[in-house]
Parts: sequence; C-alpha cells; structure tokens
Amino acid sequence: MLRISEAASLALHAMGLMAQTRRRWSNEELAGRLKASAHHLAKVMQRLVKAGVIRSVRGPHGGFELLRAPETISLADIYEAVEGPLPAPECLLGEPLCRGGDCMLGDLLHSVHNQVHHYLLNTTLAHMAGGLQLVSLDGLGAASYAEQGPSSHPSPV
Repeated sequence: MLRISEAASLALHAMGLMAQTRRRWSNEELAGRLKASAHHLAKVMQRLVKAGVIRSVRGPHGGFELLRAPETISLADIYEAVEGPLPAPECLLGEPLCRGGDCMLGDLLHSVHNQVHHYLLNTTLAHMAGGLQLVSLDGLGAASYAEQGPSSHPSPV
C-alpha cells in the first residue's frame, strides 16, 4: 500500500550513504553504488541542493556533500525536497464511492498515512544511516553485505 517513488527512494538512499561516510561523493560514485541511472540521480540530487540539505561542489574533485548535520535532517525533509508535501490520504478508487464519507476500509488509509507521516517527520537521517547496510558485489558477482551499521540483519538496498 505504501508507494515511494524511485526518485524519493534514490534521495533517501543517497543521503544515507552520505551521512554514513561524511565525505564528498561524485554523482557517478553514488549512481554506481545505488545501481541507478547517473542522469536520473543528478536530477534528484539537484532537488536536494535546491532544498538546502546538500551542496554541490564543481570541479575535478567536486561532488555532493551534506550541508547540515545528519541529526538535523528528517526523512520528511528529504522526501519533501524531491516529491513535495506528503499527499493527503484519498480513496483507493480515486473518486470516493462510499456514502456519508465512511470508507469501507474504516480508518485504515488515514492510520497508515498518519504512521508514515509521523515516521518521516520524527526519524533523522542519522538514525536511518545508522542502520543502513549496503549490498556490494564481490569479483565473482556474489552478493555480500558491508557491515556499516549496528544491525546484524542484512537488508539489501
């Protein structure tokens, strides 16, 4: 039921990488690590620059770096920089068909929306990055998990 666009997902993952390493990343490095289109990622990164959460440095040693401390950036800041404000919950059919405004699913849509909104507003980039483990491929093409966070359970990107 929860849909996060590819652009928002790229923004969250790229910011997670940047928060973990606290170094400057080139667009090509990030795109390679995230297995994403460099062109699409560049557009996403420019939205984050415009929102003031990262900065872009030009030149041969340029790239993107965090502009603010990860503890001061909420996941909502990142999501909204790319997608705009979280949309209000709406009927799954588009046009409400239930009479009297009572949804046949009860309060499910509002409840899920409120939980997601609360999570994005109250979870910092530092918290998310702390639990992020990234999948990397060894020379043989086998997946291995880079131990970068406190969690011992691998979760592929």
